[in-house]
Amino acid sequence: MPPAHPFDDDKLKEECGVFGVVGVTDAANFVALGLHALQHRGQEAGGIVSHHPDHGFNSARRFGYVRDNFTSHKLMETLPGELAIGHVRYSTAGSKGQTQIRDVQPFFGEFSMGGAAIAHNGNITNADALRKELIDRGSIFQSSSDSECIIHLMARSLQRDIPSRMEDALRRVEGAFSVVAMTRTKLIGVRDPLGVRPLVLGKIADGYALSSETCALDIIGAEYVREIEPGEMVVITADKGVESLHPFRPQKSRFCIFEHVYFSRPDSIIGDRSVYETRRQIGVELARETPVEADLVCPVPDSGTPAAIGYAHESGIPYGMGIIRNQYMGRTFIEPTEQIRNMGVRLKLNVNRALIKGKRVVLVDDSVVRGTTSRKIKEMILDAGAAEVHFRIASPPTSWPCFYGVDTPQREKLLAATMSEDEMRDHLGVDSIKFISLDGLYRAVGESSGRDNTSPQYCDACFSGEYPIEPSDMLEKGFEMKAAE
Repeated sequence: MPPAHPFDDDKLKEECGVFGVVGVTDAANFVALGLHALQHRGQEAGGIVSHHPDHGFNSARRFGYVRDNFTSHKLMETLPGELAIGHVRYSTAGSKGQTQIRDVQPFFGEFSMGGAAIAHNGNITNADALRKELIDRGSIFQSSSDSECIIHLMARSLQRDIPSRMEDALRRVEGAFSVVAMTRTKLIGVRDPLGVRPLVLGKIADGYALSSETCALDIIGAEYVREIEPGEMVVITADKGVESLHPFRPQKSRFCIFEHVYFSRPDSIIGDRSVYETRRQIGVELARETPVEADLVCPVPDSGTPAAIGYAHESGIPYGMGIIRNQYMGRTFIEPTEQIRNMGVRLKLNVNRALIKGKRVVLVDDSVVRGTTSRKIKEMILDAGAAEVHFRIASPPTSWPCFYGVDTPQREKLLAATMSEDEMRDHLGVDSIKFISLDGLYRAVGESSGRDNTSPQYCDACFSGEYPIEPSDMLEKGFEMKAAE
């Protein structure tokens, strides 16, 4: 694929999206719709595997958007059956930005008791060690993806059926995973013991669906049933329904708090809470913690919009669409000249000059990563005649990399890892920049007492540097953890 537009380089990249359906005619078509709803979680490539009793397993893997590949009647005819799984990818492990088609999931393996396909959202933190061990024992890897380790571990298991082999394999795996897999007759879903990555169950007609988010259930008309619990495995068949197993030692949940801030779509539900409402409440907390005298609250579209609405409501400062996003500016825009490239953010965002001119503007964004986009947006606002620019950020400073399925820059490239708040203000050239506190973020997601520092309720390692799962591969490569306080 062509490179992402510069605007996309300054955001944490969504992990991946998984979706599966059993017990419906032309299941692959439902999976394609589900993946389309999960496109925000991965725009690099996608794949679908289906099974039909007469035709066996069939797969299709393509680079690019779901809409550009899996809407072809000719292609979808090659994926028959009432059971299918799919995956949309953003490369969090393997050859980032140089993905080969062999890296695109779902992965498929043929075992003595039949075939199985697997799609994985997350990151295996001991993948390097596992890969070395498996290769030393004769395994031949086809991809650079950490997820392929699961297939090889399943192949080496001595268990007699595929779900049991998957249990065996996942007990060897460290890190974060939500897995959707399939055999000839079964749809399988598993979450890691800490429940870092999301996975939900839905009911559609006589069948069932598994999805990374509830918004993808909506698109196929499925009823949301519940979240798959941390450490739970569900084995689903069209005739017997859902069997629930708990193969791992119970642990306290540490769901990724950044799903609330940015990754999930605002129309999804997490833990019985509307993501939109949580983001609006983040804006409310942000206004309480970081008041400023201003004339206009303006979101950085689109991810800053709910928080900006909450900030404006709580502060009493009028809300306005001071920046307009060009909805037709895709990631694959051809940038033929240096002059065009230097336009940067302006290809995607344009300032509403009539609204901005002469105003003291509060710009609300979801996060600051490298700060490159924030500087460009500030310049656009000032060029349009704004009197002052105040950044308000709907997450705490992102000062540590994520190793659980999110593509984060190295720590030294994170603005908050190398600068204080005042230094960031001067670096960005704004009148002020303030972030929501970690306690404020926890209150916004429903923890009224804030963060429990002795036993945090969420994974917030990108903000706190406290990793609930030791990133063993990265430690081997020299990564230094936060010193104990």
